[in-house]
Amino acid sequence: MDVIKKAPLFNGLPEEHLLKIKNIAVERRYKNGEMIFFEGDPGDGFYIVKSGVVKIGKISTEGKEQIYHILEKGEPFGEVPVFSGDSFPANAEAISGCTVYFFPKADFVRLISESPSLSLNMLAVLCMRLRQFTLQIEDITLKEVLGRLASYLVRLSKEQGASSITLAISKGQLASLLGTIPETLSRGLLKLTNMGVIKVSGREIELNDTEELERIAAQGK
Repeated sequence: MDVIKKAPLFNGLPEEHLLKIKNIAVERRYKNGEMIFFEGDPGDGFYIVKSGVVKIGKISTEGKEQIYHILEKGEPFGEVPVFSGDSFPANAEAISGCTVYFFPKADFVRLISESPSLSLNMLAVLCMRLRQFTLQIEDITLKEVLGRLASYLVRLSKEQGASSITLAISKGQLASLLGTIPETLSRGLLKLTNMGVIKVSGREIELNDTEELERIAAQGK
């Protein structure tokens, strides 16, 4: 119930609606590397992360991966087919041992018809996801790798509310998320380190000069 209450999708809903949502939730567990769904699978419901990390992305015919989202506790995924009636547009994979809640489409649509406020919350989350996509496309098309990396670190710092941040994914996965290759990402991290802007220790990154990092992110290089 705690996860459902804090999820952006259900924020502000009255207790009686939250209880109805809880009653249709199905808990599922996945091992590291296990697929939750594949691109093209029927969109028979959506998910919310209870614990662990989930990766959303696609793999090209050449085997190259593009990561779209990295999702953690409370974040929804697979929600678009609930409204569009289509199949899942990308793959979802557990990149750590994770637990998710699955909400069957038919049951959730019934709840929406009973609660207009839930429809508004769903619309707000979809708009936020669209904005994230827009910013990601802008970064990849308009910024050099150093600018993309700086933007990501600034955004992660704001999400975690600290100048010392922890990467939930490997650096290889981060490279895919930023539309580059691991070697280029490593050079970017090294350059920021030599500039004194950050300090890297495994997946822990200390932001020593947030102002300079924001300047690099704004300039895109």
